[in-house]
Amino acid sequence: MPTIFFYGPKLELGKKKELIRAFTKAASAATGIREEAFVVYLRETAPDQVGVGGELLDEKLKKN
Repeated sequence: MPTIFFYGPKLELGKKKELIRAFTKAASAATGIREEAFVVYLRETAPDQVGVGGELLDEKLKKN
């Protein structure tokens, strides 16, 4: 059972469904494994819980 994890911002339900469909379709096309075998986990992650380039993403976003 191939598994895909996505860590990112909070998304509305329609965007979650779209993302799951897109990941599944692309992974199936790339691997030749049937779409029904894939499991996708969406993990909501707040910007103050992510580091980029040695800084909190939340702080980087506030600078821009």
